[in-house]
Amino acid sequence: EMEFIAVLAGLLLATQIVAHLCRRVEIPEVIGQILVGIIAGPAVLDWVHLNSMMNEFQEIGVIILMFIAGLESDLSLLRKYLKPAVVVALLGVIVPIVIMGPVSYMFGFTKLESLFIGVIFATTSVSISVAVLREFNRLDSREGATVLGAAVADDIIGVILLSVMISVINGSSNSGHGNGQPLGIVLLMQLVFFGGTYLLIRWLAPYLIHMSDRLLTVASTSVMAMIICLGMAAIADYVGLSGAVGSFFAGIAVANTKHKEVVDRSFIPIGYAMFIPLFFVSVGLNMRFDNIGESFVFVIVMTILACLTKLLGCGAGAKLSGFSMPSSYVVGSGMVARGEMGLITAQIGYEAHLLSPMYYSDVITVIIIATVLAPFILKNALKRSANELE
Repeated sequence: EMEFIAVLAGLLLATQIVAHLCRRVEIPEVIGQILVGIIAGPAVLDWVHLNSMMNEFQEIGVIILMFIAGLESDLSLLRKYLKPAVVVALLGVIVPIVIMGPVSYMFGFTKLESLFIGVIFATTSVSISVAVLREFNRLDSREGATVLGAAVADDIIGVILLSVMISVINGSSNSGHGNGQPLGIVLLMQLVFFGGTYLLIRWLAPYLIHMSDRLLTVASTSVMAMIICLGMAAIADYVGLSGAVGSFFAGIAVANTKHKEVVDRSFIPIGYAMFIPLFFVSVGLNMRFDNIGESFVFVIVMTILACLTKLLGCGAGAKLSGFSMPSSYVVGSGMVARGEMGLITAQIGYEAHLLSPMYYSDVITVIIIATVLAPFILKNALKRSANELE
């Protein structure tokens, strides 16, 4: 697989150069990394394809990215803003389903496909917003904490909706996630998972990290953190949740220990040196522009709705929770990106035949355009709210 290693080196070089240029013109670097994938991949030059190795690498990228987000999300802040986070998440799920579902139906999708498209756009990928919020040093602000909290709640609601849909279409689900278990058992496993997560955060992670201090190995604390991160991702995946949800909670658990700083310092280079850029590149590699002419109107309309439903839904949730207008705008725009959560949901549904191959690429295109627009909307919101603070 030496060829893969050469491709890896080339892609990492390209993402570094493009990310640097993006920083110069003040665009989030993730957009540059997605562009590298679009240009090098099947959409434009057709040099690089998503193979199984690349898939594994980008999967680890998502997991590490979410682990770092969990690590840097302050639990005391999350507790403080639990109510607004839940209100924001609920409105952010209901509005896209209620608006984008019927609109898809008008475009000639079946009822089931329309509902599923609503569910895809009910997801939020917080990783891109995290990158922008971190750039502006607003990750641990009231808005940042609400966005993070709402994204977690959003994921959980979205995953449950997806499990229900897959189970409905398969009677008693014999395919798809949850290893072919009936819905009741899948939901039970997911409840047990969240119960276990609580135990992990309270007792298990602090104990394991404390134990790792006594090991006479190199970087034992970071290795133990990696074990917790990957282990939680694997378990989450097993119970039919996304691995990213598991690693996010693993990050929260490790953040609860006194070694948070050490782990953070070691994980950022591990993630950003290889895995995280490859995740964003692979998003670009998923793009195809074959029948873009026919689906042009659909893509434009859905992209506008994808941005507006989260902006207005989540923004309204923030306003209801007592945020000012500029702050509500920050929260709403922080929830626009669908990123990996949207892509994962679309992929799972596609495999479960909730979406026909013909439209799969269109939906992915909308997810990516909305994800590319999201950081610009969020930057605009942050600058406005910063002016208000001054």
